[in-house]
Amino acid sequence: MKQLNLAEAKAKLSQLVDQAAKGKGVIIAKSGIPMAKLVPLDEPKRKKFNFDALKGWCSDEVAKALEEPLPKEILDIMLRGPIDSGGEK
Repeated sequence: MKQLNLAEAKAKLSQLVDQAAKGKGVIIAKSGIPMAKLVPLDEPKRKKFNFDALKGWCSDEVAKALEEPLPKEILDIMLRGPIDSGGEK
């Protein structure tokens, strides 16, 4: 990992942040002594929803249905909007 002194890091902060976001961190030193490290943020870990948490709040059939993929007809409407039936508006 590259090391820069504080004054240089200050002058190049925007570039260093861009580099860190791409995975290339840098150590910032003051009077030659490493003081801080600029590194990319960890990606937030997504938690998977536990449908067991629904037990007691709804029937087993409802909980199981929530785990199933949506029917194609519903997905089509959600992705493309309602189907025009040709009727009056």
